[in-house]
Amino acid sequence: MLFRKCQIRGREHWGGRGGTVTSKRLTYAGLLIAVVGCGGNDTFGTRDIASGESTTSGLKWITGFGGSQSQAYGVSSTGAVVVGWAANSASQYRAFRWTATSMQDLGNFGYAFAEAYGVSGDGSVVVGQAWDASFDQRAFRWTSAGGLQDIGTLGGSYAEAAKVSANGLVIVGDSYDASSNTHAFRWTAASGMQDLGIWPGGFYSYAYGVSADGSVVVGAAEDTTGNWQAYRWTAATGKHWLGTLGGLSSEAFGVSADGSIVVGRSTDANNNRLAFRWTAAGGMKAIGTLGGLDSEAFDVSGDGSVVVGDSSTAGGLGRAFRWTAATGMQNLSALYAGNGASYLSTANAVSSDGAHVVGYGYNSGARTYQAFETN
Repeated sequence: MLFRKCQIRGREHWGGRGGTVTSKRLTYAGLLIAVVGCGGNDTFGTRDIASGESTTSGLKWITGFGGSQSQAYGVSSTGAVVVGWAANSASQYRAFRWTATSMQDLGNFGYAFAEAYGVSGDGSVVVGQAWDASFDQRAFRWTSAGGLQDIGTLGGSYAEAAKVSANGLVIVGDSYDASSNTHAFRWTAASGMQDLGIWPGGFYSYAYGVSADGSVVVGAAEDTTGNWQAYRWTAATGKHWLGTLGGLSSEAFGVSADGSIVVGRSTDANNNRLAFRWTAAGGMKAIGTLGGLDSEAFDVSGDGSVVVGDSSTAGGLGRAFRWTAATGMQNLSALYAGNGASYLSTANAVSSDGAHVVGYGYNSGARTYQAFETN
């Protein structure tokens, strides 16, 4: 279910819904200009953040619907569209689709909560989950023409759509089967929801990422010892297990446009959890930390050159990162948030062109945790 998955994928929630809190920030000449919702679905303005913060340009805080908290999980190919959830004035999480000129509530299936996790390359298709009147979580596909579409389940009452291919045709996620075991799925309009199976003898699997054309799916399955194992799936090969960094578990969260580069996290021989980048030629390689013991990679750019996620610092703080082979792992708080009280906690996604990163962090001016996008 979602709350278990929150721990697996880092979808953390606040305000009585469980999870752990994390954060972020920015400034110009002692002030920060942030794009924020003014309480309406399409009304936006700018406001000054607390003085004493210094920032480079290029960071936006995203919120709206009358509440203060938000998180961003997906971004279109060029960064023009961001999706996630934002709280309304009743502290209910609402799935949103954001552009520079609008903040759109995508609706629900009969209960007040919904969250968006993925978006197509052109921003026209959004996927996620919404609660129905029975408080069951249902996977959705949204378009402006069709609104929210329930894409079904694998036989149980629950499903979640985690990602959609860049072409908008293939959706991946997880669903209960008839025995209420969670299985990874791949969905198309033509074939419906396909069960991608489990580890032999296991019970659970998840799908977290999909290539641009939908032919490659990545995720994790629980083995018979209760540890997670990262996989890369194609119709021709089925699941290919990616191994670990010397530890017992691994999970794959993102994949490049052509499906050749996979990112995620794995434990090492010391049971530290480290971000990895995998290729068929080089296998699984750790990409480092921000000075601490742990890191995890959640997404990768279309060409595989830019990886984003979060890492602990030498002081034990969780911070969002951006990695390239040339720069190594960079602290996004240092790049975009300056030296004030705001900071960027987790980078959940990167645009296909590698130029835009979205996630969430602590906005000290608003004194709460909010979605962000870097430019």
